[in-house]
Amino acid sequence: MQLVVARIGRAHGIKGEVTVEVRTDEPELRLGPGAVLTTDPASAGPLTIAAGRVHSGRLLLRFEGVNDRTGAEALRNTLLIADVDPDELPEEEDEYYDHQLMDLDVVTADGTEVGRITEISHLPSQDLFIVERPDGSEVMIPFVEEIVREIDLAEQKAVITPPPGLIDDNAEIASSRDEDEDA
Repeated sequence: MQLVVARIGRAHGIKGEVTVEVRTDEPELRLGPGAVLTTDPASAGPLTIAAGRVHSGRLLLRFEGVNDRTGAEALRNTLLIADVDPDELPEEEDEYYDHQLMDLDVVTADGTEVGRITEISHLPSQDLFIVERPDGSEVMIPFVEEIVREIDLAEQKAVITPPPGLIDDNAEIASSRDEDEDA
């Protein structure tokens, strides 16, 4: 099985380093020197990690054969994919791999359909579900215990209890603001 473990960001410096958006809970295992990763698009790889370091809280990687800024910049937005044993599961009960969460239906506790998870954004403070709504718009839902109450892999759904305003339509918010201003 293959898992997306990172996305390459912008070039850093002039020696071929790149910033990466880490998408794994085990970066030291999956993104260590010597790791060979397939890529999306496939034409960019495979890439072998030559070195890695943390700079200002951000992981920087250098790949074998990429020795300058031009080469590093050409890799921007490339997904790094690792081969993983399909039987390998996260150690903690409430941990999930991105592939387990992708395409889950998102519903509120009362069963109202919100949409489908199309992307997971890993930010320094928390992860976000990018959810495509039935009308094609997107909403970002923080993957925190206070909001995401249940992940049911058997039923392929995520149950949320969103605070007011998180999933409300912009039109509803605007009309309620207009009503407040009229009062």
